[in-house]
Amino acid sequence: MGEEISKDEFENKDFDTFREHLERETALLRQIQTEGGLSDQGPFIGLELEAWLIDHNFFPAPHNQSFLERLGGDTVVAELSRFNIEINTPVEEIAGEGLARMHAHLSDTLRQCAANANEDVDTVIAIGTLPTLREEDLSIDMMTPSNRYVALNREAMRARGGAPISFDIDSCRDDSGFAATYEDVMAEAATTSLQLHLQLADEKMAAAYNASLMLSAPLVAISANAPFLFGRPLWHETRIPVFEQALAQPTSLQRVTFGSGYVKDDLVELFEENLSEYPPLLPVYNENRSDTDFACLKLHNGTLWRWVRPLVGRSNDGKPHIRIEQRVMSAGPSVLDMMANAALYFGAVEEISMYIDEATSELSFAKARANLYVAARDGLGAEIDWFGNKARRPVASVVEDMIPLAESGLRKLGMAEHLIDKYLTTVSMRLETRQNGANWQLSQFDRHGDFHRLTADYLAHQKSGLPVHEWPN
Repeated sequence: MGEEISKDEFENKDFDTFREHLERETALLRQIQTEGGLSDQGPFIGLELEAWLIDHNFFPAPHNQSFLERLGGDTVVAELSRFNIEINTPVEEIAGEGLARMHAHLSDTLRQCAANANEDVDTVIAIGTLPTLREEDLSIDMMTPSNRYVALNREAMRARGGAPISFDIDSCRDDSGFAATYEDVMAEAATTSLQLHLQLADEKMAAAYNASLMLSAPLVAISANAPFLFGRPLWHETRIPVFEQALAQPTSLQRVTFGSGYVKDDLVELFEENLSEYPPLLPVYNENRSDTDFACLKLHNGTLWRWVRPLVGRSNDGKPHIRIEQRVMSAGPSVLDMMANAALYFGAVEEISMYIDEATSELSFAKARANLYVAARDGLGAEIDWFGNKARRPVASVVEDMIPLAESGLRKLGMAEHLIDKYLTTVSMRLETRQNGANWQLSQFDRHGDFHRLTADYLAHQKSGLPVHEWPN
């Protein structure tokens, strides 16, 4: 959800004062980085999982307020709509059994959430886009009560000059596609994701960020899990165009974006771009907070949704750090599948970072960006550009090559050997069977033609804990 804000109405002076704070904080972050003051701790990992509350008819259940009130704590929070929640796991070291602890925590939290949701005759499901979602479910009445969301919607629409948001998404299967217009940003609530966090020593972050951009396309292909929107088969990962179009702006610079290029030297460049190119949407500040809290910088960055996003935090050594948030992967299908995706990502980033200059010279940023949309549209059937031979290749063969790279990278990171085998074997089997979440959903619907049965079967398989490549249709 991001940090709640104290008000939802702003005056011109609020924007002026906020920008002054933002300029100071951005300059301070640059100074700290230049002087070597960013944390050198890591590797650390974390994740956020967005999920749906659904009722006994498998429709969205708008009960996150009563749900969260009963659940208590701060590791599960509200999302934009009343039927979405977000689960956060503790930060872990990747060495040893860290990913297994994260796996156990996420599994336990999902079980607790499901049990808690039963009080409202609901349950919880992790899936990119809910197959039973209806357009009326995305009305403004479904917005979670929050100053942040009220203000975000108003300011995002104001930045459009009040013009409605137009959706136009083609279908990878037929000529039907989907076109519509909306008067608010609530269509964003049709998408839920798995967001992976990676913190390394500062000198390693630029290479890891660029590697993360390059890996976005094969990651979205192997993890695709959102093939339907309002009863229509669209992209294998329809979440990608939905999120971009739900927050589209009438300028060349979009707030949901793959970015403008590889970073050259460090990740502070991205915050400097935030300052120079993007006007603030939520100008809320506290004069009593120190610039070293980077409160305005974080709030501004939270209104920009790069598919690979930098985040500022503070490490145990008291120093600020910049970590990576990889946002391209869908929620679900199983916890094991999501942990396998995480292992593939963390390991491949580590290995490709070792020769990042060569890789980025062979795969331009423009091609890496184009790859993302091809992979989101066609899933494991996509062909993408890749480095090495500079030729278009089936994305499945790229993922196949990523697996040994990830294995080597995870060994360098010190992950326990049995976990490397467990998680990467899961990816290998998914690749061998060509059954990721999107392909399972498409096949199941082709067989039965019923979105309620699809959702019911999906939920039962998810609760079983079996990886998606073992799910029957």
